[in-house]
Amino acid sequence: MRKKTLATAISAIALVAALAGCTSGGGAADKASNPKLTNCSNKMMNDAPQVSVWAWYPNMAKVVDNFNKAHTDVQVCWTVAGQGAPEYAKFQTAISAGKGAPDVIMLEADQLTGFEIQKALIDLAPYGANDVKKNFSDGAWKDVSQGDSVYAIPVDGGPMAMIYRKDIFDKYGITPPTTWAEYEQAAQKVKDAGGPLFGDLGSNVPAAITALMAQKGAKPFTYDLANPKNISINLDDQATKDVLNYWAGLVKKGLVGTQDQFTTDYISGVVGGKYATYVSAAWAPGYLTGAGVGKGAEKGQFAVAPLPQWNAGDTTSVNWGGSTFAVTSQATNVKLAAEVAKGLYADDASLTDGWKTQTIFPLNQGVLTSDAFVNNPVDFFNGQQANKEVYVPAENAYKGFNYSPFSVYYYAQLQAQIVKINAGKTTGDQAATDLQNTIVKYAKSQGFTVK
Repeated sequence: MRKKTLATAISAIALVAALAGCTSGGGAADKASNPKLTNCSNKMMNDAPQVSVWAWYPNMAKVVDNFNKAHTDVQVCWTVAGQGAPEYAKFQTAISAGKGAPDVIMLEADQLTGFEIQKALIDLAPYGANDVKKNFSDGAWKDVSQGDSVYAIPVDGGPMAMIYRKDIFDKYGITPPTTWAEYEQAAQKVKDAGGPLFGDLGSNVPAAITALMAQKGAKPFTYDLANPKNISINLDDQATKDVLNYWAGLVKKGLVGTQDQFTTDYISGVVGGKYATYVSAAWAPGYLTGAGVGKGAEKGQFAVAPLPQWNAGDTTSVNWGGSTFAVTSQATNVKLAAEVAKGLYADDASLTDGWKTQTIFPLNQGVLTSDAFVNNPVDFFNGQQANKEVYVPAENAYKGFNYSPFSVYYYAQLQAQIVKINAGKTTGDQAATDLQNTIVKYAKSQGFTVK
């Protein structure tokens, strides 16, 4: 599930302290006591030891009840500590204080490394994580792993695709573009005919832009927790420049808008046909439905196609968003907490509820290969079998991504560069160079050796 705001950055003091004490090991001994927990949002089903969980999935009440009904050895005490940024801020406070963290926490995949480097998360490999590895694609598993260590269990993801308005495409004689060159050509055709904007470059979606950079072949960061003080930063490579120049060109030509996404104005534009396409992730239909899209005159007008490629014939898949369950180093009983991380939101009932309500795009291969999910006619897409045609192939083709220990700071700086691009104050080339210099300087200030 995608958060709509950037998380509070891990403090400079925390990163410096983390680097100062880094080793390639980690782990924590189980504590003897299993106290009864208070302030749970759910009721316990028996008197088994309890594991505290922070999570914000909208259907967590059902998910927790499903888990607790099926377990006599452990019970989940669930709390909403905030969605995305607020939860991360509370977790960071608990890390700094050495107390106050839950046993299990929901984290987005791009946030894991920043907490791993602080030894705030437990390596789950010794606790049977690899027993469930077969349930996920290689890319999904790579996102939660560092070498042989596994720091979280995947739940949902965001393989990217292109949502489009069928009415607009039909009116202007457009077929879904298969390359970004075709995307620009179609955008120009619609503009020349007096049509709407073809898409949007919101400054508040730096993770999506990073995904498109990766699709072009960029590798912004190379980081391995086995060598925690070393990092490679490559943000001014040609692939990154090409992507930023491409979108800067679309903005300059007036082919796409510059409205921040996840706003009332943006949603109004989507409803009103202001944009012909929405380049987004597999969670987007659920988000758009929840925001009221597809319920008025535009109902039945949306369809989805594979993400356009930078080179004709390519099938490169990239991801935006997605969440996991990790065990914190403050867990009272790591073994039981690991059982929860592996089993929570992993049963058939919870997964089915998740995808049918569009709460999640599940990463569990048992769902991704099921006839019910694959052949599901998606209401938002007017019955199109979007999973079969677009999202499942995209997820299975995803190869994973190497995130940095300071994703939030990087996203903030990329966002600042996109603001300048949208205002016509910088080029893609200059934005990439400035971004490289800024991130390298920051990394060095935090004690990293930049290679």
